Amino acid sequence: MFWIEIGLVLLTMALAFTFPTLGSRGFGKIERAAHGLASRRRLAVVAVGLGALAIRAAVLPVEPVPEPLVHDEFSQLLLADTLAHGRLSNPTHPMWIHFETIAVLSRPTYASVMYPAQAVFLAAGKVTAGNPFWGVWLCAGLMCAAICWALQGWMPPGWALLGGSLAIMRLAAFSYWANSYYGGAVPAIGGALVLGALPRIQRRRRVGDALILGLGLGILVCMRPYEGLFLSLPIGLALFAWMLGKKGPSLSLSLRRIVAPTTVVLALALGALGYYCWRVTGSPLRLPYQVAFQSGGSVLFPWQKFPAAEHYHHEAIREYVQGKDVFEQYERAREHPIRLGLWKLVPLWFFFVGPALTLPLVMLIPMAPYGFSLRSVGSKTRLLLVVFFSVYLGVVLIITFLPHYMAAATAALYALILRAMRHLRLWRWHGKPSGLFMVRAVPAICFLMLLLRAATPLPGIPEPPREPFTWCSSHRGNLERARVLAELEADPGNQLVIVRYDSRHLLINEWVYNDADIDHAKVVWARDMGPAENQELIAYFRDRQVWVVDADDMPAKLARLPAPG
Repeated sequence: MFWIEIGLVLLTMALAFTFPTLGSRGFGKIERAAHGLASRRRLAVVAVGLGALAIRAAVLPVEPVPEPLVHDEFSQLLLADTLAHGRLSNPTHPMWIHFETIAVLSRPTYASVMYPAQAVFLAAGKVTAGNPFWGVWLCAGLMCAAICWALQGWMPPGWALLGGSLAIMRLAAFSYWANSYYGGAVPAIGGALVLGALPRIQRRRRVGDALILGLGLGILVCMRPYEGLFLSLPIGLALFAWMLGKKGPSLSLSLRRIVAPTTVVLALALGALGYYCWRVTGSPLRLPYQVAFQSGGSVLFPWQKFPAAEHYHHEAIREYVQGKDVFEQYERAREHPIRLGLWKLVPLWFFFVGPALTLPLVMLIPMAPYGFSLRSVGSKTRLLLVVFFSVYLGVVLIITFLPHYMAAATAALYALILRAMRHLRLWRWHGKPSGLFMVRAVPAICFLMLLLRAATPLPGIPEPPREPFTWCSSHRGNLERARVLAELEADPGNQLVIVRYDSRHLLINEWVYNDADIDHAKVVWARDMGPAENQELIAYFRDRQVWVVDADDMPAKLARLPAPG
């Protein structure tokens, strides 16, 4: 897929310099039709959202409902199941030591360590449609609609519609944000609402726009507050600089229409998060993540001291939290922080940009006039750059990285790409509209690649790998665990599964995750702790059929454990 996209980009550049008017009539008809929709701004936003939902539903035969794979996904699903039961946390189980796992607290309550915003959508999907995936599906549509809405505040409506369409093709169909339970779409929604509210507040000074700003900030607070802080700082500074400047409203008007509505919504979000933390950790000021990091001996920033070895009940958890690979990653971050920051640009580029969207950015180089400087860039573009790189700075400071860490800056990045396309559209090579051809080719390439990715089941078209994460990565999840779970659920009665790992165990391939109500779950997963400790668990669940699964075999081996005597 990657090399095909590069080939199409190179072909586009060659045609732009040799046959720049190729397809002008067809492109013109499409643009006129799109302009008619884009001019009706609210309808355009709704159309983008519904289009994203329709596209993701249409590719279900190719990319079916995913199974969870990594710890974050299972933890999100636990929180969603807890919410679906009408609770924010669960009592510590008497046999909790057998169920300990990554990204889940066993004490002071049995709960997820995740922030609750994503799980609200997953719980809604579980309750209303029977599967949390439909919450992910809804988030994908809302994300694309929010991006389109945000872009309408920064540029003409036609370009905003194009940005929403690109988001559908690159984020809502095959990306892991739409095909897993990580939650990348939710912070992207929050960031888009914050970014889109700023220019609207400056133009219209309406209470409704301030409420949307507060809603976006609230979503970020309840999903990814760390990156949300780095996004909010430059936008907040720009907003206050405008309010206090000569072109800003009076102080009383600012307080009444901007500051007060935003503060009320943000305070409600902070209050909700504080109540959630209180129910999970016992304190409104203590996050579940804090409990997990402090009790597990983890570090987030390279300047923190690597904690001394902790006592762990299970080797798989110790290796995941404080193993050799973790320590080596920590040391690299301390010794080479600049290299780490530059390295994070690579997965960021693969996921958000790729070859097609790189074209307008690269073409800015030959288009730049002699003596170009940052001062030559417009104030809107400078602010977008500051917003994007502010979030990137926050991400660089932590040790690990995944593309959804940058999700809050998604709308800002799309705005920058579209502004580059607007400049490229006017560029001419020896009087020929080469730039116009390139701009028209970018969405055409994205659409062709989308069709090609949808055709991956056909012979000769290989399915993309899971990593590196790109717009079209495959994310089927832990299919072996799902297969075993389906077999056990088909059996009559309740089941207890003791999970064994061997020396081949991959830390990411964790099987021990349970429902919110463990005692009433059809299938309960527990760790192998040796004959004596296992017997204690078996005695507790004496009415269940007991199984042992060797999770690191392919296929995984499931064996029935005979009843005592």
